[in-house]
Amino acid sequence: MKDYIKHDEWCIIEEGFHPEHNEITESLMSLGNGRMGQRGNFEEKYSGHTLQGNYIAGVWYPDKTRVGWWKNGYPNYFAKVINATNWVGIDVEINGVELDLAKCEIISFQRILNMKNGTLRRICHVKMENGNELEIVSERFCSMAHDEAGVINYAIKPLNFKGEAKITPYLDGDVSNRDSNHGEKFWEEVDKNLKGSEAYLTMKTKKSLWETVPQFTVTTGMRMKFFQGKKELHPVSLPVKKEKYVGFTYELPLITDQQTIIQKFAVNLSSENHEPEKHLDLAKDYLNKIYHLGFEVMHGDHAMAWEKKWERNDIEIKGDIAAQQGIRFNIFHLQQTYTGEDARLNIGPKGFTGEKYGGVTYWDTEAYCLPFYLATAEQKVARNLLVYRHNHLQKAIENAQLLGFKDGAALYPMVTMNGEECHNEWEITFEEIHRNGAIAYAIYDYINYTGDKSYLAEYGLDVLIGISRFWAQRVNWSEAKCKYVMLGVTGPNEYENNVNNNWYTNYMAQWTLKYTLESIEHVRSQSPERWKEIAAQLNFNADLEEDKWEHIIEEIYLPYDEMREVFLQQDGFLDKELMEVDEITEHRPINQKWSWDRILRSCFIKQADVLQGMYFHEDDFSIEQLERNFDFYEPMTVHESSLSPCVHTILACKLDRLEKAYEMYVRTARLDIDDYNNDTEDGLHITSMAGTWMAVVKGFGGMRVKNGEVTFDPKLPAGWDAYSFRVGFRGKLMEVNVNKEGFTVSHMG
Repeated sequence: MKDYIKHDEWCIIEEGFHPEHNEITESLMSLGNGRMGQRGNFEEKYSGHTLQGNYIAGVWYPDKTRVGWWKNGYPNYFAKVINATNWVGIDVEINGVELDLAKCEIISFQRILNMKNGTLRRICHVKMENGNELEIVSERFCSMAHDEAGVINYAIKPLNFKGEAKITPYLDGDVSNRDSNHGEKFWEEVDKNLKGSEAYLTMKTKKSLWETVPQFTVTTGMRMKFFQGKKELHPVSLPVKKEKYVGFTYELPLITDQQTIIQKFAVNLSSENHEPEKHLDLAKDYLNKIYHLGFEVMHGDHAMAWEKKWERNDIEIKGDIAAQQGIRFNIFHLQQTYTGEDARLNIGPKGFTGEKYGGVTYWDTEAYCLPFYLATAEQKVARNLLVYRHNHLQKAIENAQLLGFKDGAALYPMVTMNGEECHNEWEITFEEIHRNGAIAYAIYDYINYTGDKSYLAEYGLDVLIGISRFWAQRVNWSEAKCKYVMLGVTGPNEYENNVNNNWYTNYMAQWTLKYTLESIEHVRSQSPERWKEIAAQLNFNADLEEDKWEHIIEEIYLPYDEMREVFLQQDGFLDKELMEVDEITEHRPINQKWSWDRILRSCFIKQADVLQGMYFHEDDFSIEQLERNFDFYEPMTVHESSLSPCVHTILACKLDRLEKAYEMYVRTARLDIDDYNNDTEDGLHITSMAGTWMAVVKGFGGMRVKNGEVTFDPKLPAGWDAYSFRVGFRGKLMEVNVNKEGFTVSHMG
């Protein structure tokens, strides 16, 4: 756990430079706007530890993977969001010496992510190798008002000298991913164009071996303005062209104690949104538009867009700055990662902040992110997340066919970009099939929250039928148990692989079959003509399939320990040596310190598993059942998944265990800020940030939606004076205020 970020209600502040944590800080300081994102890298060269990262929404590449011939159905590639052209770069040379903070004496340093207005600002005083002292002030943002643009205001001020500076703003397409499996670079240059103070670089992803994978084209453009004092300069530019690189070098006189300002306006246009043949003309038009708007107007438009977001989505906590900073940090990154404007896009586990997990779609979206967008955005945003899966239904059917399933059974991929499975770990690709249950649950969650039952007939029912067909084929009848069983799976607890009868997976399968039958009956009775269309398209045999599903519902095996009166995580769980996490005497996290073999044989749990099911379906269980299962499983849970603490916070609040709830809340809210799991350097845990929001609203706020109404049962943690949050529900915006005297719910419109 790190503790170098200053506590502040609205900002993430690094006071003093911490080069040993620089990649962590780069993750924390990442910016985005739903279309593009940029890690918090320095503009000038930095030879110390850094992970350069600029990402374009929807742009990816299939990194090759190698597997044995016998793994039939194994994906051919591991898809990943790829590092794109570096647009923030500004090389600086002063009196013949290159500016590199790794080679400077840092006299003072401050890096500030302002979450209120979505800007990254850096102020530092450095002494260069030649003794020249320099002040650097930079500010940048990825515009929320113009979502294919970014702007930088970069200022240098000589403090004890005067002289000459060579300034080289550039676009560098010769980039790679650190985690490229074969050290491969994914981009090829298409075109470069320089004229006046404008430069454009067009890159195209290399042609893939797989026909289903598109080639992406991205055109990046830049244009500069220069100022000294209040005077705009028009320096002569010297074009710089290299392979996959364009830039300009400007020679400028430096005046002691006077700022020289370089404003860099940049655009990123992708073939996801524009025809490649028109890229250059469109990029020129876009760039000239933002250039003439200027930095101040662009900044104002951007700040206003953030103000509107915070008016609806802010959570205010009084009396606990660390908790306040944590929740705003989580909401900030969620809002700049996904805006819901494009149903082709989804939410990568690292968003625009890093490369790990490939930036692909997991079950995290349905299980954790959907509730956030249901309550904090227009209805169409959450609907688009579901439509994303509907659009991939045929691919899910094809994925199931590759594994031997038939007759329209659908297995949604564990990770995907385009609907195809592209995960490179065997036990997850083939075994972690519970993701199907989360997608079915998301349809229920959306309809329960919004009341939009028309979604079933329009998009939802065919997805539910495909998933239910998969469950019906994935179970088999056990003569020994006289029950339907599900063999060889991995549940949410990935510290157990290839187990039989994971309770969560079996329960989700049973629930999905029930919900699908209810949904069929609803559409059949309310939209009979649409039902006929669906039944014909899916070749649905009502008598045969519905009878089979009813039998599975009645007879599916759900492991249970009569003595402890708890649901068993899987058949062999009690064969393990049962220990509590507090008994681990060696260093943690165990996923970095132990062998995989040892982890798999241990009782220790990565994240909520049985408790995940009880969270989803809390009305199916009594408080006593929840209490027994919580007391049994939580002490064995190491919470080494970012998705774990939020579920435990919600359940602990329901059980009135506020001390445990607060402990888990701080862990989820400050997971990345304090680097709890020693993995923030490769990107933030974006999808678990939605879980942090749930920890406050569903946990401490006790929000539930039942019978078409929203209810609240707030709890106030001991260290908080008060808190408030806002949620949208069926066209109404409500504010909940909780303090030591009680709580109020008011309608805001």
